[in-house]
Amino acid sequence: MIKLLVVEDEVTLADNIKEILADIGEITLAYDGEEGMFEAESGVYDLILLDLMLPGKNGYEVLAALREQNIQTPVLILTAKDGLEDKVTGFQKGADDYLTKPFYREELILRVKALLKRSLGLYDENTLTYGTLTCDLAKNEVRFQDTPLPIQGKEFELLLYFIQNKGVIITKEQIFDRIWGFDSETTITVVEVYMSHLRKHLKPSGMDQRFKTLRNVGYILQDEE
Repeated sequence: MIKLLVVEDEVTLADNIKEILADIGEITLAYDGEEGMFEAESGVYDLILLDLMLPGKNGYEVLAALREQNIQTPVLILTAKDGLEDKVTGFQKGADDYLTKPFYREELILRVKALLKRSLGLYDENTLTYGTLTCDLAKNEVRFQDTPLPIQGKEFELLLYFIQNKGVIITKEQIFDRIWGFDSETTITVVEVYMSHLRKHLKPSGMDQRFKTLRNVGYILQDEE
């Protein structure tokens, strides 16, 4: 499941954005700069929609702080400011795109999809590939060449998360927060259980060998050769 973070202090607008993007992924709302920073620093989001005029830290400060921490989650700035200087400042601080309020529903959806397509490596809106694996996001199905693999539910989400972050070390804590959520009643040991199941189901493709375990840290899915 794709995860989006919306940092917007206008509650009505935030709720509208959540409704507009509901079909794209799971959406978390934050209403000020400090809360937005806290959520964004978790590293579990695929895209951040960031307002500039926020209580506490403003959007520029949040964005600059994230990039200083080498958090490279794509950021779409939402703002009532449409001056060239404001846009230049946003891009200089690490923004990936800029949308001026008020905006059309269709334009927001297209901008979000374009950023996700670029950052997640989607060849089209519903397909993600890695080596000989093809993940169909519409059917929640993984295929090795033309053969379906028994990878479903949390395992499917886990595999997508790794493919989207191939070549990057992902900690067990990040995996747990991303797949099971901060409020889950289960324990972090569930990560090892699901990693074992995923590797088992990937064996026919040989892609299980592309996962490396980093003791006491987490895992990494190696870049495609």
